[in-house]
Order: sequence, then structure tokens, then C-alpha cells
Amino acid sequence: MDAQTTTRRAHRKKSLAAKLKRLFFITLGSLLVAVALEIFLVPNSVIDGGIIGVSILLAYLTNTPFGIYMILLNLPFLLVGYKQIGRTFAFTTLIAVILMSGFVTLLHGARPFTDDLLLATVFGGVVIGIGVGTIIRYGGSLDGTEIVAILVSRKSGFSVGEVVMFFNVFILGSAGFVFGWDHAMYSLIAYFIAFKMIDITIEGLDESKSVTIISDYPDDISEAILNRLGRGVTHVYGKGGYSGEPKELLYVIVTRLEVAKLKDIVLEYDPAAFIAIEHVADVMGGRFKKKAIH
Repeated sequence: MDAQTTTRRAHRKKSLAAKLKRLFFITLGSLLVAVALEIFLVPNSVIDGGIIGVSILLAYLTNTPFGIYMILLNLPFLLVGYKQIGRTFAFTTLIAVILMSGFVTLLHGARPFTDDLLLATVFGGVVIGIGVGTIIRYGGSLDGTEIVAILVSRKSGFSVGEVVMFFNVFILGSAGFVFGWDHAMYSLIAYFIAFKMIDITIEGLDESKSVTIISDYPDDISEAILNRLGRGVTHVYGKGGYSGEPKELLYVIVTRLEVAKLKDIVLEYDPAAFIAIEHVADVMGGRFKKKAIH
């Protein structure tokens, strides 16, 4: 193995600008979570889920600072994250937990924005979902259940938000014994909102779709997509499993707003074309940038 190959395979350190950007968004996410807890949810007895929720319940029952339980209960999961996901992830998560605990302490006792239970639930769920999603997007976590969720999502078809929601259905139910069952149900509503906001924050609002097209007119369709939609097309050559005949597949990535126009273009040239559309969580690199439409 030559020196150039070794250099390419070695772990490349992030630039100072990249590190500062990550720290900024981790701090922002931690602040948003603290705001959601102290300004919306906790004052109205609507709690968060996961380790955060357990910490809130323990702090309420024992009259002990919330941040102590956050750090102590997260330590085992930080070790799991360190071994399974990496040192950077564990370190970023530790920073997020410490920052969030600090922000919660600073905001503790602040006047809530609203005492309307429904408004607090909705806006608290939105803000905490954006905060948690921001932290995950920039390489960290804020809760032990989120660490487990990231590991499970890698090996299953479930999103991070869906796995977190699964855990919290059970954890938030315990709030019913402390704050009452009506508040426990509002806590669940907050998480239905939050887990969707987590996915939107991680994946972005501009969702992409991958489209596979099998047609007898691949060149015509490919040219039309490039000229009328401004998207590049990849030609993949294969063979039909039943007929054994050579097949030419077209592969293209578009935004969800372009899907309808893409289907119109394909069916205009070949009404019998096979079209398969799949969701794409993220798109990076390559030549995905849209070209000018002639």
C-alpha cells in the first residue's frame, strides 16, 4: 500500500470552521430543547420523553437539580455510543447534554409563554423536535434513547423519530402517575409532533426521490428529462430476468415537487413505461445540482 493510499484512508480532521459550525448548531439545538422544556412543557406539566423525561420525573419527586440526573443517566449510553458509533459522537453528545443542562438551569423559573395546555403542547413539541433534530444532524445526541434509536435505525427500516417515539410511548405513560393522565396524554401529543419535526430537521424540507425507469425509448426520455426538467440521468444496463433480453434502465433523482412532471414526461414518450419511485433521505456530492431548462 503506497503512502498516497494510506493518506486517503486515514481519518481526516475537520477544519476549524467545520468544528465551529458543529459547535454552533449543537449549542443552538441544546438551547431550543431547554426553551421547549422550561418555557413550554414543564411549567404546564407536559414532560419530554426518554432520559430527559425520566430525569424530570426524578427531579420532581426528589427535589434534586435536573441536570445531575441528565448526566448520570446518560453516562452508560455515552459509553455505548463511544464503542458503537465513535469518539466524536460520544464527545459531541456529552457537550450537548452539558449545554442543555446549563441552559435549563439558567431558564429555570422563567415565566412560560403560555398557560394554555394545548398551545404549550403543540409549540413545545415543535421546538423540542427541531432542537433534537439539529443536534442529531450535526453528529450528536441528547438522550440515551436517541443513541439506541440511531443504532436501530441503521439496521431497520424505521426512522430515528419513529424509534424514539416507540420508547417514549412507554416512558411518557409513567407521567400519568405523577402529573395525571390528562397531562400524560398531552405529553404523547407533544411527541407525535416532535418525532415528525426530528425527521424534517434531519432530512430537510426539500425531500428527494429516486426514480428508476424501464422503457423501450430510453434515449428519448433521457434527453427530455435533461432538457425539460434540468436533471441528469444515469443509464444502467441490465438483463430481464424473465425474457433474458437486455434492458436499459434510467436512474434519476428529483425533488418531490418534480415527481409529477417527471411522470408526465416519461408517459408522454412511453405510456407502458415502468416507473419505480423511492424516498431518498439525503443527497450529497455528484452532479445533483439542477441544470438550466432549455
